[in-house]
Amino acid sequence: MLVLVAPGQGAQTPGFLTPWLELPGAAARIAGWSDAIGLDLAHYGTKADADEIRDTAVAQPLLVAAGLLSADALDASPGVVAGHSVGEITAAALAGVIEDEAALRLVRTRGLGMAEAAAVTETGMAALLGGDLEVTVAHLEKLGLTPANVNGGGQVVAAGTAAQIAALTEDKPEGVRRVVPLKVAGAFHTRHMAPAVDKLRAAATTLTVTDPKVTYVSNADGKTVADGAEVISRLVGQVANPVRWDLCMETFAELGVTALIEAAPGGTLVGLAKRALPGVKTLALKTPDDLDAARALISEHAGA
Repeated sequence: MLVLVAPGQGAQTPGFLTPWLELPGAAARIAGWSDAIGLDLAHYGTKADADEIRDTAVAQPLLVAAGLLSADALDASPGVVAGHSVGEITAAALAGVIEDEAALRLVRTRGLGMAEAAAVTETGMAALLGGDLEVTVAHLEKLGLTPANVNGGGQVVAAGTAAQIAALTEDKPEGVRRVVPLKVAGAFHTRHMAPAVDKLRAAATTLTVTDPKVTYVSNADGKTVADGAEVISRLVGQVANPVRWDLCMETFAELGVTALIEAAPGGTLVGLAKRALPGVKTLALKTPDDLDAARALISEHAGA
């Protein structure tokens, strides 16, 4: 069985969209989405520097657009879909819950709302590598931090105020090898993002929603969701709640997933899967040069 996953914020790099725009029809699709959301995706995906695409309001639509382009180029029918954080919107579109353009409109609202929320207080995030999950979470709570991403494979991302992150670097949990501050604009998936939830909930009321056509796995608790309205409800609430990617991967294993392909810009989720899902074949879509290998993997595992 094949699972198709979509990465979250931080996966973007300068110019990563350039080769994908060479695919037939890709430039026209990007232009149409750009007009629909009032953001020049082609410019940001090909010419903008790292600081420009770190902007939450830019990064999130850019990631969803790239994910949809690369996944559509596969022309595959995965048995399971999931996305990490903003990648859940990509996954919702891939599952047929919402149309592609609606996904771009929704993620534009999400990115703007989260950028506004992040500007209220100086906040940040840091990745913790190694250690025991229960020990780490207890230590973070003691410092007033939130385990915003529990990614599996020994990785937890903490989020909170800048002062709390600074305290964490000086007082890391027992067993944690490294604390790596992340270059993000705010404390995503925490209470600091509550104002963005309200904006996203309002935007969600305008969506035309259908039930997933394939198995959809939610970040909230790793459970499968068969109701389209619930998928959207979870997408909205997830903005201010932790991502449990570790539980998503546990569900992949329970479902009998044998191969995992990560949509562009791929790499992060494949790295986690290699540690947490031994025996599962993995492939990251980084450029269109990866499509042939991905199709070969699909032919071997789709429908298995």
